[in-house]
Amino acid sequence: MSRSHQGKVAAVFGASFGMGRASAMALAQRGATIAASGRTSEALEEVVREIRTAGGEAVAFPADVEDPQQARSAVAAIADRFGRIDIFVYATGTNIPGRAAGILSEGDWEMMQRTNISGLYHTVQGALGTLRESNARVVVISSGAVQMPDASGVAYQATKHAQVGFTHGLMQEEAANGIRTTVIFPGLTNTRLVEKRPVPTPKEVLDQALQPEDVAEAVLFVTSLPSRAYVPELLLFPAAIQQR
Repeated sequence: MSRSHQGKVAAVFGASFGMGRASAMALAQRGATIAASGRTSEALEEVVREIRTAGGEAVAFPADVEDPQQARSAVAAIADRFGRIDIFVYATGTNIPGRAAGILSEGDWEMMQRTNISGLYHTVQGALGTLRESNARVVVISSGAVQMPDASGVAYQATKHAQVGFTHGLMQEEAANGIRTTVIFPGLTNTRLVEKRPVPTPKEVLDQALQPEDVAEAVLFVTSLPSRAYVPELLLFPAAIQQR
C-alpha cells in the first residue's frame, strides 16, 4: 500500500457520508491522520472506527458548518489537537427537492448559502493561519453542474459557482504563502444527495454514475503533487453518460 500521505494531517469537512467519507478513508489508507468533521455524529464516529480498525489514525470533530461558531470551533479544535493542517477538503454540500426558482423558499435559499458557501468561508478563514504554516493543499468539491448546467436548481448552481470563485480567489491571495487550491467538479455521483432530487434518478442511470471512491482518487492525486505544481480545476464525469 502506498504511504504517499504519511505524516500529513487531513481535515475533511463532510466526512460523514459520500465523497467526503470516501476521501477521508482514502487519505487514511495513504497514511494521513484524519480530522473528520460533519454534522451527523453517529456516522462520523463510524468513519473514525473504520479508519482505526484498518490501522489508521482519525479523530471526529462534529460540527454543523451552517453555524459559523461551530465551523470555526471545529477548525480551531483540529489545529489545537494536531498543530497543523496539511490537507483541507471541503466536501460539505446539500440540495433540496423544491429547487426550481418558482418554488424555492427563502429559507431553503439561505440554508443553501450557509451550507455550500458560507461554511466554506468560515472553515477556511478560521484555519488560514494553520494552512499557511503547513503550506496546505485546499480541495473544494464543487459540482459538474458548474461546467454543464442542469436542473439541479438555482440555489445549488449559484452556491457551487460561488465555491469556484472563492477557491480561485484564495489561490491568488495565498499562493505566496505556500497554499495550493483545487476545485473538483464531479458529474453524476451515486451519493445520498441524489435522493433529494424531485424526480428519482432511474437505476440504470445510477448504475453508470461515478462512485464516491472515484472522487476520492482525484483528491489523492491533487494532494500528492509537489509544491511546485497544482491543479486549478479537475473535471470528473461518468464515461458512459452525460451530466444528468
